[in-house]
Amino acid sequence: QVQLVESGGGLVQPGGSLRLSCAASGSIFSINTMGWYRQTPGKQRDLVAAITSTTSGGITRYADSVKGRFTISRDNAKNTVYLQMNSLKFEDTAVYYCKAEAYRDYWGQGTQVTVSS
Repeated sequence: QVQLVESGGGLVQPGGSLRLSCAASGSIFSINTMGWYRQTPGKQRDLVAAITSTTSGGITRYADSVKGRFTISRDNAKNTVYLQMNSLKFEDTAVYYCKAEAYRDYWGQGTQVTVSS
């Protein structure tokens, strides 16, 4: 079993920055790829960024809409994945969810990110 807890969401002005954290606990060594997804009311949950395990090379991928602005990273010692979000836009407003891919997929509870002036 894997438990994921997101934190770092909040209200930020356009052009600002925010750093999300996802702390994993439980069977952490079974986790391979981790990622961040986001969802707005009435819309599908979409991939924002993903990163493979250190063993797999720590390869990252991003949605086209966030390339150059967001950076995903992971700290194995802290069992935590981060999403650094810079140059935030109104359209980045969403609930952000952390996902861990192990023997099955695990999801965090989500953290709200609101970009507003």
